Amino acid sequence: MLIGLISDTHIPDRARQIPEKVLQSFENVDLIIHAGDLTTMDVINKLEETAPVVAIQGNMDRVAGLDLPKARVIECEGVKIGVAHGEVYPRADTQQLLYLAKQLDVNILVTGHSHQPKIEQVEDVLLLNPGSPIVPRLADRTVMLLEINDKNVDVEIVKIGAPVCSALDFSQYPEE
Repeated sequence: MLIGLISDTHIPDRARQIPEKVLQSFENVDLIIHAGDLTTMDVINKLEETAPVVAIQGNMDRVAGLDLPKARVIECEGVKIGVAHGEVYPRADTQQLLYLAKQLDVNILVTGHSHQPKIEQVEDVLLLNPGSPIVPRLADRTVMLLEINDKNVDVEIVKIGAPVCSALDFSQYPEE
């Protein structure tokens, strides 16, 4: 089973639409998991044109009033996958994410919130964060592809492109 992982799209507050490269990357997936901060249900509707979507609520989704669960557990090919936004402090703290995975009793935990891609095996749990295809933090714009075959797991980070504008990128401003 091939699963597309995405998080922190922040549409329409930080972008008008999902980048076309995301949709191209997800062309052959069986399922898409969105780890929160959609900020509009239009994101799910657009992604569902490609594959079924499992989505959970992020902190900005609460602000936007989206009625999504805070966490979900699904099973694919005998592997239990937990999905939560990952609002732990400090941000992206591995130990806190491991505790969350143990609480959900999962083999893989997919989170967002940090806007940074992460693949990390901790004890018997694989922690995944697809980053953000719209507004990354100190990283490229990314999504992930997760392939599960007979309990074998393979993960790929798919670069959507460099950040649209970073704090150190002054190329868009003409010299005076």
